[in-house]
Amino acid sequence: MPRQRTANGMSSIRQTIRNVAGKDYTYYQAKQTIGYDPVTGKQLQQTIIGKTKKEVAEKLKMLHSNPEEDRNSLQDSMTLEEWLEIWTGAYLSDVKPSTAELYEKYLQVYVIPHIGKMKLSELDGICVQRFYNVLLHPKTDTEDPEARPVRPISPKTVRNIHGVLHKALDMAVELKRLKENPTNSCKLPKAKERAGTPLDEKAVPLFLEAIKGHRHEYIYKIALFTGLREGEVLGLEWDSLNTDKSTLDVRQQLWKEKKKGGQYEITTPKYDKIRTLVLPDAVLELFRLQEEKQTQMRENAGSLWMKDSNFVFTNEVGKFVSYRTVYDCFKRIVKKIGYPKVRFHDLRHTFAVISLTNGDDPKTVQDNLGHATAAFTLKVYAHVTDGMKRQSAARMDQFIHDLDDAEEKI
Repeated sequence: MPRQRTANGMSSIRQTIRNVAGKDYTYYQAKQTIGYDPVTGKQLQQTIIGKTKKEVAEKLKMLHSNPEEDRNSLQDSMTLEEWLEIWTGAYLSDVKPSTAELYEKYLQVYVIPHIGKMKLSELDGICVQRFYNVLLHPKTDTEDPEARPVRPISPKTVRNIHGVLHKALDMAVELKRLKENPTNSCKLPKAKERAGTPLDEKAVPLFLEAIKGHRHEYIYKIALFTGLREGEVLGLEWDSLNTDKSTLDVRQQLWKEKKKGGQYEITTPKYDKIRTLVLPDAVLELFRLQEEKQTQMRENAGSLWMKDSNFVFTNEVGKFVSYRTVYDCFKRIVKKIGYPKVRFHDLRHTFAVISLTNGDDPKTVQDNLGHATAAFTLKVYAHVTDGMKRQSAARMDQFIHDLDDAEEKI
């Protein structure tokens, strides 16, 4: 809906319709500059909200008639939702698009519908703690016939939401919009890292047999034998491979917006952690076979081939391969061999389990996977390391028995 320009050069007013839990809520809002960020130098804007255009116009008029006094008044009445709009607009420009998208999703889906209307100045640790508790253990208003049951979210998601809210409110403290961060006193639920559903010893041969000759055979095999994430595999370019040194530089990934019709773009790997893998000869051979296959595809495409294409994995005309295409094919394959719950990402988990059980030290596995720390790797694959401890105990037991046998022979 077009904005209505107010008199005397005041801010424009526009109608906003927001859908929350299936219901549309209509209100009017205008934005007014209230200062400048001392760190970035960018404008900080106050969102003025009202049920009618007239209400918003009166607030704007009052603001312009006595700027200092009423600006302070508006800041005191600023809601959490209004502050989050300022924060996402001014402080997420330097984070990766995937990170910014995730932050905004947490805020729009969880934070704003629950506590967004609260005044920023009145927000305290108890309110935020109750919000987290509701997310973990939601209740349905049984007296409301239109109320729909709400599914509880996982402890890990609550911790993620807390992380985003904490960052936003920390900046509010730094800019003196808050005296202290109310999230500091919150008690967070314990979250277990999910190790996924790796292919077991029986499943790996079945999977390899099932993908022979498949158009994505080398994508699946290289993911399985390197532990690369899906986006990292699909974002590989030929100049990242050094056959003389048997190395592969993982310096980018193909990322897609999490929405229908979302755009693709190249970004840095997760945690911005660029790493170099040392490849076994068998994996180098897979890259050689993929190069031969791509050369044939290029010849078949002729002038239709994309001239600037440098991706290792492409479609028939040199364009990158889409997530959906690779994932859908993968799910059909694992379902066919009797493992329907396995995800593409579980190829990465399979690589980690194989590496650890075959004696690779956790630090090496961490470096290959691109995890932040070796402790994180051990935490995620605790079930594997428990088995390794038992194997170690068995080896020590055998060593002691061998010593006893040797003493008896003396």
